[in-house]
Amino acid sequence: MDKNKKIGGQRLRRSYRVRNKLRGTADNPRLCIHRSLKHFGCQVIDDENGRTLLSVSSRDKDVRASLASGGNCDSAAEIGKLLAQKAGQAGISRVRLDRGHTKYHGRVKAFADAAREAGLQF
Repeated sequence: MDKNKKIGGQRLRRSYRVRNKLRGTADNPRLCIHRSLKHFGCQVIDDENGRTLLSVSSRDKDVRASLASGGNCDSAAEIGKLLAQKAGQAGISRVRLDRGHTKYHGRVKAFADAAREAGLQF
């Protein structure tokens, strides 16, 4: 049986389709987003070396204290600002947005807009 039919179906195929178009490099890493009902998280990944350069999530202790809920647009915007701040400290100014299987609206759009306002370029 086909692996895509066994695990995840359309969602998995959609994420593979997006991922095949994006490859992160050291100069322009991939910004991968993970969204669940209760939490929102993201990672900046260098695919050439197979390394996660930095990550931010609503599950982190320092972030969790400042958020009322991890699964809304306000928390996604806060995570976007925090990611842009950490990326600036790490010397990362440009990334490629990997939205995965999610549509670009709601929390994903709020996250991306906040990260752009804070200085990160996609």
